[in-house]
Amino acid sequence: MGWKSVLKADSTEWLLEKDNPSVRYFTLREIEVREENDPEVQKAHDEIMESALVKAILQAQKPEGYWENEDNLYLPKYTATTNQMLILAEVGAKKTLEIEKAIEHVYRFQRNSGHFLIGLPKTERGRNSVVKDACCYDGNILHYLVHFGYLNDPRTRKLLEFTYDYYDKENTGWKCRAYPIDPSKVFPVNCFMGRTKVLKALSMIPEDQRDPQMKEIIDLEVEKILENDVYRYLRNSDESRKEKAGWKRFGFPLFYQADLLEILNTLTRLGVRDERMRDSVDVVINAQQPDGKWLLKNTYNGKMWRDIEEKHKPSKWITLRAMCVLKKWDEF
Repeated sequence: MGWKSVLKADSTEWLLEKDNPSVRYFTLREIEVREENDPEVQKAHDEIMESALVKAILQAQKPEGYWENEDNLYLPKYTATTNQMLILAEVGAKKTLEIEKAIEHVYRFQRNSGHFLIGLPKTERGRNSVVKDACCYDGNILHYLVHFGYLNDPRTRKLLEFTYDYYDKENTGWKCRAYPIDPSKVFPVNCFMGRTKVLKALSMIPEDQRDPQMKEIIDLEVEKILENDVYRYLRNSDESRKEKAGWKRFGFPLFYQADLLEILNTLTRLGVRDERMRDSVDVVINAQQPDGKWLLKNTYNGKMWRDIEEKHKPSKWITLRAMCVLKKWDEF
């Protein structure tokens, strides 16, 4: 019967409804495996730019290309520039003149070493500053730069080089000043949540465009995630593993946070199928409602330019991601 045998009901037709062209587009591409040149796929892709969410975000953009604060890429956290670009990438927005203007604004925050800081550099000293921190921030920026077609831009390549240089091969991952608050309560040395953001961005890069350093980092990061059973990286006082319970409350968008669905989507996009993922896949299956849909359990509604679905209600975004994971898991 295939992967749909674990569904309590098939929600494909619900996902294909026209009220959410982004979900419709990704359902056509990933669940029905339609080609990009399919007329229905193209129509859905075009309609994304006319969706209420995308229009609300772009209407809030300043003529100069930024949102909210010209001198701060990140704050206010859920309405400023970088997270708007992340949402637009997540929902499959196309590159437009407005997007290009926003990308050029984002690059103004890049330091000479390749990484990005929140504040706009005012002096050459500021542009020369190097802060090896906040891999989730750089990872999310890399994500939308790749989505909008800037992978081969020299400035993006500089970000990749910084990411390689900053990588801790001995312990795997990237250091972060905010992680861990208490080293005795976690197993990984470096930020576990941040690594998932960088890995997600790298997973979006076509395999034939991944250089040897990128492939090595992907392999090391995948193994570290699997070593920690995807979401059991916390440490109990008796040295046993403890789950990150919040990662079982699925949300969209996630920004700097992570959850099991996002991580499993990254792993399966990379072609990973390992028994150490099985428990996480079972968590996804068991979160399914009797009608074959999944609920939105984690949300930033009330903080963004426009709310995205309703908390504790059936979610097309969560259902789509869950079905994509189950489909890819079954295909390996």
